[in-house]
This record gives sequence, C-alpha cells and structure tokens, in this order.
Amino acid sequence: MKSQSLSVVVPNKMCVNNCAFCVAQMETENYPNMLNSNKPFYDLYQTDYIKRLEFARDIGCNIVMLTGNSEPQQNRRFLEIFGTMNKQLKSPFRWIEMQTTGVMIEDEYLRFLRNHVGISTISVSISSFDDEINMKYNGTRKNLKVNIKEFCKSVKKYDFNLRISINLTDDFNKYTPKEIFEYVKELGADQVTFRIFYTSKTNTPQDKWVGEHKASDYLVSEISIYVINNGKALEILDFGATKYSVNGISTVVDNNCMGSEEVTDVMKFMILRENCKLYSKWEDKGSLIF
Repeated sequence: MKSQSLSVVVPNKMCVNNCAFCVAQMETENYPNMLNSNKPFYDLYQTDYIKRLEFARDIGCNIVMLTGNSEPQQNRRFLEIFGTMNKQLKSPFRWIEMQTTGVMIEDEYLRFLRNHVGISTISVSISSFDDEINMKYNGTRKNLKVNIKEFCKSVKKYDFNLRISINLTDDFNKYTPKEIFEYVKELGADQVTFRIFYTSKTNTPQDKWVGEHKASDYLVSEISIYVINNGKALEILDFGATKYSVNGISTVVDNNCMGSEEVTDVMKFMILRENCKLYSKWEDKGSLIF
C-alpha cells in the first residue's frame, strides 16, 4: 500500500462558507469528533490519532493536507494540537499544506500557521478572480469577503509557497488560458491547480448548481491544450496526472478531486478523520483502512 498524501480533516461543527458546489454537502455520512478534550478517553483517542499519523509515515507518505468539510482555520485549537503532535512523531511530517479560501486569516494567523503548525504551502481556492463573484460562489458572508490580491500578497510576505486552486466555474469562461496564467502570475502563484468539478450524480442541489455553473467544456479543453503546448512536462504524479511547468508555475489539471476513479496500488490520498480512523475515499465509509 502506498499513498501520495494524507488529508487531515480539521473538525468543525459547520463551515463558515456555504459553497454552492460543496462536495461535503453532497454526502450525508457523519463522523464523530473523538478529539474533543471534554470527551471520555480523550487520551486514548489521541494515542489512536498519533498511531494513524505514524502509519502514514511508515508507508512512505510525506505530505499532509489540512482540509476537511470546513475552513481549517476555524479550529485554531486543533491546528495547535496537530502541530505539537507532529513534532512528537519519530519521523515528523515536514511537507504540510493547508487548503483554504482565505477567510478570517490575517497576518498574525499566518505567522502561527508558519511557525507552529509548520505549514509551507497555502492552497487558496478561488471560484472567480472577481472578489464579489468569488464571495457569492463560495457562500461567504459580506463581512468576511476575501480580497484575493491582498491575501495572496500576505501569503507571499510570510514566504509560504502559494498555490492557486481554481474551481473552474462559468465565470472563467470570459478568459483565455493565457489570461488566466497571466493573472495567477500577477498574484504571485508558485503553483496552480485547475479543478474540474465533481458531481455525486444523485441530483443534489450542489449537482444542479455545478451543471449550471461549471466552466464550458471548450475552456477546459483549451486549458489542457495550452498547458501541453506552452508547458514543460515535469513528472507523472502517482494518481496519473502530469505536472507541467508553465511560465515557471507548477501546473496540474485535476479531474478527480475526490480520488474516486483510480483502482491501483497507489492511493491519491488517505483521509484521517476526526474519529481518529483512516479511510481511502471521501465518500465511502467502506473505504476504512484501520
């Protein structure tokens, strides 16, 4: 068994955002949060959690992605605990990333993420280059609207690697691939990932929204062609996608964000959930590893 990365679910009761395309809202399965210090046997579950972290390291997993069904920064206490636990491992994770829309993260919080949690890459999810449309599509409250340019500037100020994860909505149809790359270059991106939307095929409200607001097949095709024609192929990732260098920006087109299509000896990722157990699929409790 081999896994490219470990997705660590940061527990929260609900997300501060309400993304119209949210994958988590398509699924109905819940997992109890056993990392609550007010619960009985907290010390036992903390030991279980550390065992799963060590197992992931034992099978050669080097990357942690802090993510989940909410914005990771909503639970600062958990991030603090994770940072401490990781440092206590015999072989700590050194490559730690966090997925976020940037909401509620100011300079002091970035220092904490860099210095204590050990994060080296901030992956910023955007659904539009326009702050207003991005706020609307991400379901962010007006008082928490993210200024994309300023947030990216702050991320670079603290010397994080900056990945722009573009949710390919219909608002990008007005750009050419060249214009998109010029804009992410202006934001200071070191990496860019193009996310092709996932649907559960069960006719959820999110499925319907994706059907109406996903980027055109033409744009998706043009982006792939542009990357191939203007980029330098670097390597094939374990889950099959090819990474390219386009104008000095590491680039991946991800059409399998849920990791639900591959059936190989190499998993795209493992998921460490708040119940302190490991899974191989986001959408299936039957994918329990241990």
